[in-house]
Amino acid sequence: MQFSGNKRRKLKLAGDQKNACYPHSLQFYLQPPSENVSLIEFENMAVDRLKLLKVVENLGVSYVKGTEQYQNKLESEIRKLKFSYRENLEDEYEPRRKDHISHFILRLAYCQSEDLRRWFIQQEMDLLRFRFSILPKDKIQSFLKDSHLQFEAISDAEKTHRDQDIIASSSSGGIKLDLELVYKVPFADALDLFRGRKVYLEDGFAYVPSKDIVAIVLNEFRAKLSKALALTTRSLPTVQSDERLQPLLNHLSHSYTGQDYSAQGNSGKISLDQIDSLAAKSFPPCMRHLHRVLRESHHLRHGGRMQYGLFLKGIGLTLEQALHFWKQEFVKGKMDPDKFDKGYSYNIRHSYGKEGKRTDYTPFSCMKIILTNPPGQGDYHGCPFRHSDPELLKQKLQSYKVSPAGISEILDLVKGSHYQVACQKYFEIIHKVDDCGFSLNHPNQFFFESQRMLAGGKDPKKEPGLPETPQPRPGAAGTPKAREAPSALPALSSSMEVDLEGLEAPSALPALNPSMEVDLEGLEAYFSS
Repeated sequence: MQFSGNKRRKLKLAGDQKNACYPHSLQFYLQPPSENVSLIEFENMAVDRLKLLKVVENLGVSYVKGTEQYQNKLESEIRKLKFSYRENLEDEYEPRRKDHISHFILRLAYCQSEDLRRWFIQQEMDLLRFRFSILPKDKIQSFLKDSHLQFEAISDAEKTHRDQDIIASSSSGGIKLDLELVYKVPFADALDLFRGRKVYLEDGFAYVPSKDIVAIVLNEFRAKLSKALALTTRSLPTVQSDERLQPLLNHLSHSYTGQDYSAQGNSGKISLDQIDSLAAKSFPPCMRHLHRVLRESHHLRHGGRMQYGLFLKGIGLTLEQALHFWKQEFVKGKMDPDKFDKGYSYNIRHSYGKEGKRTDYTPFSCMKIILTNPPGQGDYHGCPFRHSDPELLKQKLQSYKVSPAGISEILDLVKGSHYQVACQKYFEIIHKVDDCGFSLNHPNQFFFESQRMLAGGKDPKKEPGLPETPQPRPGAAGTPKAREAPSALPALSSSMEVDLEGLEAPSALPALNPSMEVDLEGLEAYFSS
């Protein structure tokens, strides 16, 4: 990997060479990229892939995977974001290149925790499943070979000899083998199909119709990607030591490209006497819970104060209102007013950008709440769908007058780790709509969309949902925020480039030097080992 302020000449490939680089619209990402890209392109590619993976997640919950509606919507989104998806399209080099590089960038960003790895692997598997489903039959064998999967299609004569056994054992049922390829797969690679008695076995081999081979392909992909993410984790300490990449990688793991839910434009729009009624009607469960605990115990620990305080700031509470609100509650809890002024008011002013570095902090997003600072004993912050015991969550939903059928649906989503989608389903239930029309990714988004619906306004604006880690916004002296994808690197030079060769290579990275160049020659082999 090299970082340089000098522009480099990009390698120009002829048509045949381009096809050789990326022969298929899908891949196992076995080799890291080995070219130079600018940091601007580096970030844009990664943000686009995050958009795509978030779409994959939302569609996977909203529709049955593999149905015509699911396939059509996902294909439309892939085409919109200019990623590769069909094998027979022309001019596919750039979309496939973008797909390849962006995957490896997100490996660095999403290897940092178990939750991030799990989410990344699941969305990448769903994306691969879709691409494999539309792969032409005559391309499947070459794709398997290029992916180092030694699955050979048997001859027609061999297929005819075993056709009845294969049909009787297949999970697809009622298939016409004369229209299907059948692959001879080592028994150990077909264990999942074997456990479900969905495959024909003979002499240590499974005979798998092409309709079922996707299950084995996905298992292989999951295993390889899991191992690759584990290797990538080892490289993080050295990669993060670079002050240019570290904030970008941290930002990408929770990147968000939707509306800015800072307090700008909302300040003073609510009064203190409205909070109780707003909490019951329009607060998401995480903030509704914090509000109830604060009203009952007249105290919240630091994590709860930060999460709830920034939310209130985002919906329009001014600094003066916030100081009055928190002081009033804490004094009710028998706290001396002077103690509050000395020990707590500073933190409130700090969050509004009036103390310390004068950073004007933005409200926490869903992914920030879900993935960072989990609640401990005596804490009440966090996401109820992520951090609550299922039985306690059920009781909470019952107290919110959610129907038994709605509770069952929400708990099923929670069981599948779809926490934001579960909250979105809660929104739809309490507002009595079948489709809220947006992808929920922020507590303040929940509030504003609720208020819009209750006011009888227009249908909520549909926005692509992506996770976010709220970044501190620059103060008045800072540069204006971009309207597009927010950048963790606010002043990237378009001339700066990143050499992606060996991006995944772990611990052999040398210390970065002032010349802004790192020689990673040979580390690609280490990654592939």
